Amino acid sequence: MIIKARHNIFIDSFFRFFVIRKMKKSFNSLTIQANVEDRNLPVLLICNHTSWWDGIWALHVNQQLFHRKYHFMMLEEQLQKNWYFKYTGGFSISKKSKSIVETLNYTAELLQDKKNMVLMFPQGKIFSMHHHNFDFEKGIEKILSKTNGKVQVVFLANIVDYFADVKPNVTMNIVEYTGDFKVAPIEKSYNRFFETCIETQIKKQI
Repeated sequence: MIIKARHNIFIDSFFRFFVIRKMKKSFNSLTIQANVEDRNLPVLLICNHTSWWDGIWALHVNQQLFHRKYHFMMLEEQLQKNWYFKYTGGFSISKKSKSIVETLNYTAELLQDKKNMVLMFPQGKIFSMHHHNFDFEKGIEKILSKTNGKVQVVFLANIVDYFADVKPNVTMNIVEYTGDFKVAPIEKSYNRFFETCIETQIKKQI
């Protein structure tokens, strides 16, 4: 059986306060570049995965733009080790177990409620921030096939640069995806979006 999210108001509130405070102290700047509007639907947030911070940056985006009940998928062994995450929206996935079907169904169930956001890293694991070619696993298509199209799919690309600062600068690029809910076009669109974000980042001046 999977580990489901069980939001606890005390643990969740403390966790949010702690990590957001830590985030603001750890970075020189946090910039949200958003081309998206809240369409009053459940939100599936698709994000690149380069560090532990990705989930915190996504939480920040949710607090600033969407104000949904925040959920995120974690590897089962990591969630068992960091048990408190289930009280802040974490739920488990075990890729080598039959329970993966239960996880996909649970994710689709969460996306039936417009009060929810689910964060997914479609690559399934952390890659170097210098890795710019994204290969998505098929679970995302199976999840979206169960939502009857009534979900807002949003791309998030987190890009980190130091420039002349001691602490890094983070840009959270956000755009809505409006194409076919199949893994191939989603993957292609995300790669195109990420490439555009990198090109824009390169042109920045200090």
